[in-house]
Amino acid sequence: MAQQQETRAESAVEFVVDTEDTAEREAAHVERGTARPITVVGNPVLHKECRDVTEFGDELAALVDDMFASQRAAEGVGLAANQIGVDLKVFVYDCPDDDGVRHVGVVCNPVLDELPADRRVLDDSNEGCLSVPTAYAALARPDTAVVRGQDAQGRPIAVRGTGYFARCLQHETDHLYGYLYIDRLSKRERKDALRQMEEGTARYETVPNA
Repeated sequence: MAQQQETRAESAVEFVVDTEDTAEREAAHVERGTARPITVVGNPVLHKECRDVTEFGDELAALVDDMFASQRAAEGVGLAANQIGVDLKVFVYDCPDDDGVRHVGVVCNPVLDELPADRRVLDDSNEGCLSVPTAYAALARPDTAVVRGQDAQGRPIAVRGTGYFARCLQHETDHLYGYLYIDRLSKRERKDALRQMEEGTARYETVPNA
């Protein structure tokens, strides 16, 4: 049944090719964009579902450029719009998979496919977040992910990831629905992550919470 579902989905929406010209595409975004400070846990924009992207024009393109520039400045592998204070469902990524293949792209209005239980293999690697700087915790997530949405021009797309890249796709989609990775931890683990953040110093500019 799972294979049939995947085949129907692939015929409806083509999976993006996000592994070609990665350095050139990322550099072009960064050159056009301006790095912005990163919002951190406690900022209200991080704790609510973002608005859908409905306008796919110059304003969105400029936001995407700024997001890539901000991601580069913070040395991240993925960044959601609310992490720079923008209430829109869009994330960018520049992330390797477990084979070292680099993936670069943007997804608007992302929705994760739900994996059948018999195909859900969990990976409990460490996870971190630019919005919870200097903190890390083990978090079990499926080692395969498919996210569907639109590109920056509004065309339907789907992105498939495995391993570390799958974790990135799930992490960034979570952001746009108001969830940080620490929200998926136990109370004790969450408390420990916040302690790590309090004791550490971010290596990039952040937005102080009021």
